[in-house]
Amino acid sequence: MKTQDDLRPWAAFQAANRFRRAIRKFDSTPIPEEDVCALLAEAAFAPSSGNLQPYELHWIRDPSLKANVASACNGQKAAASATDLIVVAASPSLGKRTAMAQLAHVETSAALEPNSKAYYRKQIGKFQKILGIGSSALWSPLLFLAALIRPSLSLLPVGHIGSRHWAARNAIFAAQTLMLGAAAKGIDSCPMEGFSASKVAKILGLSRGTVIPIVIALGYRAQDARIEERWRRPITDVVVLH
Repeated sequence: MKTQDDLRPWAAFQAANRFRRAIRKFDSTPIPEEDVCALLAEAAFAPSSGNLQPYELHWIRDPSLKANVASACNGQKAAASATDLIVVAASPSLGKRTAMAQLAHVETSAALEPNSKAYYRKQIGKFQKILGIGSSALWSPLLFLAALIRPSLSLLPVGHIGSRHWAARNAIFAAQTLMLGAAAKGIDSCPMEGFSASKVAKILGLSRGTVIPIVIALGYRAQDARIEERWRRPITDVVVLH
């Protein structure tokens, strides 16, 4: 039988999940630096394929840099009024780099048993092959033709486009974790699309092949921030029982 203590994590999560809204106007109250650091640290615990974490979270603190990134967000109020911006950048090359670091950790770990090390070596090796040979642009036309017959194949981390879609999908897990963490601390956020990815990439000096799936505005909601009644599809429409 569950006790009251067992129910608290669910209640806390539900409160944070309901508090989180896409706020488009923030006041000027600064977010404590330690709070943003804590959010970024928790975002790093988000799940990812093979634990490869193929993303970076660029915390924009410098006022002039922040103004440039906000400008690249095409006049979005959330970007202009946010006290902090987080640019989520992803690429297959980051996954490859993580695989090498993870393999080094496995080989030197004193906590992992031999059978565990063998398992991780196999898994990491599998992903290294996929991100190595599989990320070649030569696969893109073949995957396109295959996806016409079987659409689910379009999600494979194969080819120039598919591998970047894979990296972006994994990065979104970290982005959502960050926003829910912010809500738990009473910090507001706004996930933004509709920005010039090429301009943001140039401003931050991101390497070729990097994709930016989302930019997150952080701050505290202004008193006159527009917060409409929340609407969602009926759960009977969302959930399909089999």
